[in-house]
Amino acid sequence: MSLTDLPIALREEPALVQVLGRKAAVLAVPEPARPITLAALSTVGSRRPILVAVPTTAEAERLVGDLTTLMGPDAAELFPAWETLPFERVSPGVETMGRRMRTIWRLRGEGAEKPAVVVAPVRALIQHVSPHVDEAKPLVVAPGERRDQAELIHWLATNGYRREGQVEHRGEFAVRGSIVDIFGSTAEGPVRIDLWGDEVDRLTSFSVSDQRSTEDLDRVQIFSCRELLPTEDVRQRAGSLVASEPWGREQWERLSEGQLFDGMESWLPWLTDDHRTIVDLLPEGSQVILVEPRRLRDRAADLLAEEADLAKTLAKTWEVGEGRVFPPLHAQFVELFQQTQLPVWTMTVTPDGPDVATVAATGWNPIVGDGDGLTNQLRQLLDDGYRVVVAADGEGSALRLGDLLRERGLSLDVQVGALERGFILTHSKLAVLAEPDVTGRRRAHRAPRPRKRETAGFFDGLKAGDYVVHYQHGVGRYSGMVKRAIGGVERDYLLLEYKGDDKLYVPSDQIDAVRHYTGGDSPALSKLGGGDWTRTKARVKSEVQAVAQELVVLYQKRLHAPGHSFPEDTPWQRELEDAFPYRETPDQLKAIEEVKSDMESEVPMDRLVCGDVGFGKTEVAVRAAF
Repeated sequence: MSLTDLPIALREEPALVQVLGRKAAVLAVPEPARPITLAALSTVGSRRPILVAVPTTAEAERLVGDLTTLMGPDAAELFPAWETLPFERVSPGVETMGRRMRTIWRLRGEGAEKPAVVVAPVRALIQHVSPHVDEAKPLVVAPGERRDQAELIHWLATNGYRREGQVEHRGEFAVRGSIVDIFGSTAEGPVRIDLWGDEVDRLTSFSVSDQRSTEDLDRVQIFSCRELLPTEDVRQRAGSLVASEPWGREQWERLSEGQLFDGMESWLPWLTDDHRTIVDLLPEGSQVILVEPRRLRDRAADLLAEEADLAKTLAKTWEVGEGRVFPPLHAQFVELFQQTQLPVWTMTVTPDGPDVATVAATGWNPIVGDGDGLTNQLRQLLDDGYRVVVAADGEGSALRLGDLLRERGLSLDVQVGALERGFILTHSKLAVLAEPDVTGRRRAHRAPRPRKRETAGFFDGLKAGDYVVHYQHGVGRYSGMVKRAIGGVERDYLLLEYKGDDKLYVPSDQIDAVRHYTGGDSPALSKLGGGDWTRTKARVKSEVQAVAQELVVLYQKRLHAPGHSFPEDTPWQRELEDAFPYRETPDQLKAIEEVKSDMESEVPMDRLVCGDVGFGKTEVAVRAAF
């Protein structure tokens, strides 16, 4: 049975049968069973998409990851919040704005299937969207279609893409003759459009590291890099603000001229009276589910208080005027659903009363390092008639888990699919064991992307005569920058001297291949084409592998060593935390939650909390000590 077939197993779950069809309902679902329950509601219910609001971004990312495993790759969308503070003159991340635009576009159902579930942290839920987002469309490119290069470049420039000599990061494009390279705001990698006249002759992905094409593509969707675009309405509004709000004259003039600049999104509240949120963009037939509404309201209140504090401070800094009130970036939580006719449910962890529909489910008992305990628990479930499925993060771990289970006399259905936690559904007789339940390791929510080293500060302190290391040719001596003409084209090069008067000219755009030498004072120069650097790298690689093996053995011992499991928070713990005079920052809250999670686990804790002076490390430590 595939993991995507599991949600339908809850079609007869009494709690779901009890609430389906209602306009308002309260559903109690233990946290481990939350993803499968939401997937089941989307599968067996008649309303789609379902907007799920959760308190934090971390919870939203975990939930989307599990829903993707249980429903398929395109079923769930994350609607992220801006990472910037209100009124901060910094633009949100390119990927953040692109994903928000993609989600809104998919909600309209134009050219793509609507998502079954949209997950939004409360910060994204209450944030006003730009006035034109429901009109924006992606640029769709396919081989064989007609595409004017000038129009293509114009679309990219007006949608926030930066023109560069070479594409390396999201939001960049480059033009070389008839070839246009683009790294889309939501893409995992860049694409290359090869034009033959006005026709797309070839469409491929390519590698950032060597700029070589990798595979042909049938179609790509390129979303805007900007959520706020200088439309005619925005430009007129900005022009009128020049006279009415002279304190922001510089920004209003740039916006009225149609310029795109960093931090322009921070002026959104002044540029429209159409204050809408994601709730207002939901299509007919949608549904809203508020997960842990008390936490949602508290978090929303914190965000609004933070915005008010910043506005009060900036009003003095910008000399706006005494008593002036900034237009809000966020809506009041209580006002979000006053105008909607859509069903709005709440989902709690535990029932507030006997009449609350409750999904009978539990997580797994602590089993990390306890093979016998896990075996006994699995056998008991099988004897009780449960269908047991094991979810492994990858093919390799699936084979390993299958072998381990067979060694203990258990033949179970092992599927590849990353889940944060497993669950046991009592009524449906379904148990899913996730790999983190067995190993204790949390999975990554997003695969890391290889990036080139930041080279902006490479020349800081570098002077002629300094030793450097080229990753391919070894230790050399930097002799300065020189200009050379090759093929009629003059370029800048780093001149590196090697043993035996050998010289190497490194193009300035390949500076990431060179690093400062950080070893002894007077190293021996490598010889170009010699084998000494190759032997040095092989020796170091062997030593690194030995250290890595020692670490593997050490951490395997830690994983199986018995640790002390501390209890969950008590009323005294909460009383202590409420006594702190300052509101925790998002990073503090994250560190506190993770430290507590480590301490409540039976696996020995292995965590280092880092932070600058005055950034709240002590508050984290005091909570842990108590």
